[in-house]
Amino acid sequence: MSRRSVQSGAPWEAIAGYARAVRVGDTIHVSGTTATGEGGALVGVGDPARQTERCLQIIAAALQELGADLRHVVRTRMYVTDISQWEAIARVHGEVFADIRPATAMVEVSGLVDPEMLVEIEAVAIVHD
Repeated sequence: MSRRSVQSGAPWEAIAGYARAVRVGDTIHVSGTTATGEGGALVGVGDPARQTERCLQIIAAALQELGADLRHVVRTRMYVTDISQWEAIARVHGEVFADIRPATAMVEVSGLVDPEMLVEIEAVAIVHD
């Protein structure tokens, strides 16, 4: 089975030895994605909803590079630093995946790589058409 991957160019990819997304056959795994913008600056500082939007935009772009899109997502996992913000995060996820409805989880973590990062999302997609 062939293996293809996408790199985002983030400096920590080389340090930690990972790809933004990897496609093997019909399955795509998207690494934990934070709200990093152009040039490495964090998007949506202090705003978990905006960070969620940016994470999902990055995930969509990675999927597209590997021949898929958000409708192929079957699973997401959301790591959040403040579970009391769950509704703002879930609302954005729900708007994006309203008709897709992947399996998901939201888990509170004690922190992410940058203390200003509030949300990290990973995804699994299956290209079935």
